[in-house]
Amino acid sequence: MKLHIFNPEHDIALAVNRKRFTPPHAGRQLRADIGFVPAFWAADGDLVLVDNVENALESVRHLKKYAHDVVFITADDLKSLGNVEGLSIVPWGWDITIREQLLSGNNSFERLMPNDEQLRNIREISNRRFAAKYLLPQLRQGRQAQTVGESYYCEDEITAWTKIEQCGKCVLKSPWSSSGRGVRYITSSTVDNQTKGWVKNVIHQQGGIMVEPLYAKVLDFGMEYTVDKNGEVEYCGLSLFSTSGSAYTGNLLATEADKREILSRYFDIDLLESVSADVKGILKDHLRGVYKGAFGIDMMAVAKTGKEGFYLHPCVELNLRMTMGHLALALAPSVFEPQRVMNISFTDKYRIRIHETSNNVINNGII
Repeated sequence: MKLHIFNPEHDIALAVNRKRFTPPHAGRQLRADIGFVPAFWAADGDLVLVDNVENALESVRHLKKYAHDVVFITADDLKSLGNVEGLSIVPWGWDITIREQLLSGNNSFERLMPNDEQLRNIREISNRRFAAKYLLPQLRQGRQAQTVGESYYCEDEITAWTKIEQCGKCVLKSPWSSSGRGVRYITSSTVDNQTKGWVKNVIHQQGGIMVEPLYAKVLDFGMEYTVDKNGEVEYCGLSLFSTSGSAYTGNLLATEADKREILSRYFDIDLLESVSADVKGILKDHLRGVYKGAFGIDMMAVAKTGKEGFYLHPCVELNLRMTMGHLALALAPSVFEPQRVMNISFTDKYRIRIHETSNNVINNGII
C-alpha cells in the first residue's frame, strides 16, 4: 500500500530549504483544490492525503472515469498508519518540509522516508546547475548538428552580467523555483533596475543564477521516467505540454504512437530514442541510493535561424519529482478513444479540466 501526497509547493520548499515555512497563497490553494490528483496514478486501495475528504470526493466525482478506487485521508488520520505492513510514502516531491510535515503526523514514518543526506542530494540534483553541468552537455555530445542548448551557472553579478551581454536575448532562472516563478526573459540592452535587483537577490539567496540564450521555441515536450532504489531508470512516455510564458498550462492526452508522430514532424525519432538512452545511463549513478520515484526532463523543438528545420533542445530542465507529464500519461486515451487536452484552470478555485480535441491539436494553437 502507498500513501500519496500532492505537495505542489515542493520546488519552493527546495529553494527555502527549511523544515517549516508558509508557501505562497497560490501554492497552498493549489494543494487544497487538487490534492486529489494522485487518485489518477495510484493503485486501487492506495491512500491519498488531502486537506478535506468531502471536497476531494466531490472533485473526483466529476472525473470518476479516470480515477482509481483510493482512500482519501487527512493529516489527523496519519497517526493510525504507523504499523501498516508494507506502507510506502510517495509525495509529489521529496524535501525537508514534506518530511517534517509527515513526521509531525506520525514519527514512525521516519523509516519510510529519505534521510538527511539523501534529501541534501535530492536538493542538489534538483538545482538547475546540475542539469546544466551533467546532462545538457553530455546529451548534446556527438549531436551538435541536430541539437541546441547552453546554460550557464553564474555565482556572482559580474559573471552574470557578462554572460547576459554575450547572450543578448536571454532567460534568467533561479537555481530552484516552481513553474512560472523564478524565470525572467530579458534583453541585455533594456535591463531595468528592478531586474538588476532581482538578479542580486537570487545570487544572494541561492548562491547563483542561471543564464541561458533565448531560443525560438516552437514546441514544448518532455520525457517521463521512474527510477528504482538501485538507480535503474525506466522510460514511461512522452509529454506534450503547453505553457504561458514559463508557466505550465496543459497537456495533450494522446497515445504514444500519436505523440511520436507529432514529434516526427520536427526530428528523427531515432534521435529522441538515442537521447533517452543516454539519460538513463547518465542519471543511473547519480540517483542510485539517493532517489526513488518519478522524474521528467523538459525539452523543446527550436526553429533554425535562416533555414528550414528544427533543433532539439535535449534538456531545458530536470524535474526530480512527479510531473504533470506523469499525470497526463495516467490519463492517456486508448487507441479507440479521441485525443484530449488536460488543463488546469483557475476561477474561484483550481480545477482540472479534460476536453476532447481534434487531431490537429498542434496546429490550432491549443498546444
